[in-house]
Amino acid sequence: MSLDIDKNTLEQPANKLLAALPASDYERLVPHLKLVSLSSRQILHEPGEAIAQVYFPNKAVVSIITTMENGSTVEAGLISNEGMVGIPVILGDNITTTTALVQVPGSAMQMDANIFKSEFNRGTALQSLLLRYVQGVYTQIAQGSACNRLHKLERRLARWLLTVSDRLESEEFPLTQEFIAQMLGVRRAGVTEAANILSDAGIITYHRGQINILNREALEKTSCECYQIIEDEYVRLLGLLPNKRKK
Repeated sequence: MSLDIDKNTLEQPANKLLAALPASDYERLVPHLKLVSLSSRQILHEPGEAIAQVYFPNKAVVSIITTMENGSTVEAGLISNEGMVGIPVILGDNITTTTALVQVPGSAMQMDANIFKSEFNRGTALQSLLLRYVQGVYTQIAQGSACNRLHKLERRLARWLLTVSDRLESEEFPLTQEFIAQMLGVRRAGVTEAANILSDAGIITYHRGQINILNREALEKTSCECYQIIEDEYVRLLGLLPNKRKK
């Protein structure tokens, strides 16, 4: 759903990629940006279909999902206000094998994929910034693959909750155990057990699909090293300080 954009929204973009652009690059994009509302479980692009729009989330969180032949799913990447949805558009093709699914509803800036690709091909600061972002996403996917194979579920869950919290800039957010299980590629019973471990330790509370992080420091200690590796790489490549480190 399209929303009205006020002047402050355009002058001070909530999406960190847009905010990191030089003024001249950003101003070229402004006439083509549309503020839209993303609803929970909304699909932004599907496997085998041309990507018509790219999105720069503000507060929404979008999962990039791989679906197997038997219908099982696992999250390959997580995108929110640090990035963009529609990376294949700038990599030479606009078709992908993954699904972009809205995990937490919110707003985003939408732009026509063809116009965006033309702006990217100018070779300006926009191109340089986005290529560094793609490297950050590559790190997220590579590290996440190793994490899913080698680390215990409660550590993976802690990493995932920290990432969502950072992107939303909130310690409380709506997520069902069923959805978390789909994203982590495990059975719901496994998520219930892992969540209970964190809850019994006084690290989180979970009630009626609402998660509240009570002790972030303890959650970070519970998480595997993958969380810090991924966050540090985004800082190195993009100079974007994680929300938790802001003073």
